[in-house]
Amino acid sequence: MKFLDLAKVYIRSGAGGGGAVSFRREKYIEYGGPDGGDGGRGGDVIVETVDGLNTLIDFRYQQHFFAKNGQAGMGRQRTGKDGTDIVLKVPVGTEVLDEDEETVLADMTEVGQTFVIAQGGNGGWGNLHFKSATNQAPRRANPGQPGVERTIWLRLKLIADAGLLGLPNAGKSTFLAATSNARPKIADYPFTTLHPNLGVVGVDNTEFVIADIPGLIAGASEGKGIGDRFLGHVERCAVLLHLIDGTSDDVVADYHTIIGELENYESDLAGKPRVTALNKIDALDDDERAEKKSALEKVIGGPVMLMSGVSRDGVQEVLRALRAQIDDDRLREAKSKETPEPWHP
Repeated sequence: MKFLDLAKVYIRSGAGGGGAVSFRREKYIEYGGPDGGDGGRGGDVIVETVDGLNTLIDFRYQQHFFAKNGQAGMGRQRTGKDGTDIVLKVPVGTEVLDEDEETVLADMTEVGQTFVIAQGGNGGWGNLHFKSATNQAPRRANPGQPGVERTIWLRLKLIADAGLLGLPNAGKSTFLAATSNARPKIADYPFTTLHPNLGVVGVDNTEFVIADIPGLIAGASEGKGIGDRFLGHVERCAVLLHLIDGTSDDVVADYHTIIGELENYESDLAGKPRVTALNKIDALDDDERAEKKSALEKVIGGPVMLMSGVSRDGVQEVLRALRAQIDDDRLREAKSKETPEPWHP
């Protein structure tokens, strides 16, 4: 399944049915009077979050969603049928934006959450509603209200507890594959990862979700490389893991590149808790490890962890550092890997 995190959608709610102008025609009723029924209400356009979806790919093949109109009223005081609602099913973490792509109309963060994005029009009154002592045979009825037609954007921001940041080939996908059952593409060339990946990792009898996004390069905020369009997927994270390639010639410059792009991104990402780790230490000798770690700690003003996603050195320590930054209500109890005993009567 292809990954799609932004979709443009055209919606229209149903129009209300018109009221009826009608009079009773029974044989033995001399003054029948009005009996026109009301029109039915138009259908709503509703956005609902459902479980089991992690992409907006469905909206690539269908962009127009129109709710049904309400049925017109009829004689004998019969009300028209209401129009059928139409429901847009989206994954958890979807933002509903106005046509300007900036105004957030709804943030869908829980399974089963619903939001009425366009209400259907009310049905018009039939002539029965206009009967009075001075107007006993009204010949007027109200038309139904028109539906709402608008353009919206759906933007998916994956819900993860921790997010991976780094330059291309910093070892983010290798780390995700080493710590979870996720199988992202891994290769020795830049931009191997072209869309976000999620993985569930376990440490100390707890589990949390890590999001891996495509690497950033200098000028990503200006559209270079893949750009910063995927940074939205780590906005909801409680902590960020910044991986720095230990085999790089200038690890300090690599650090400043990522931090600069975070600061240029219009969000509070730069202020989120971060764990910084020097990766690929299996390719460094002891002197190189100490030199590069010291240089980074001097710039950061805090500790730098050492790890290798290939040899898995220091991986558990990094996971524990991430876990310490994640709120307890985000953590889940790890699933037991022991095979349950068979049931006996």
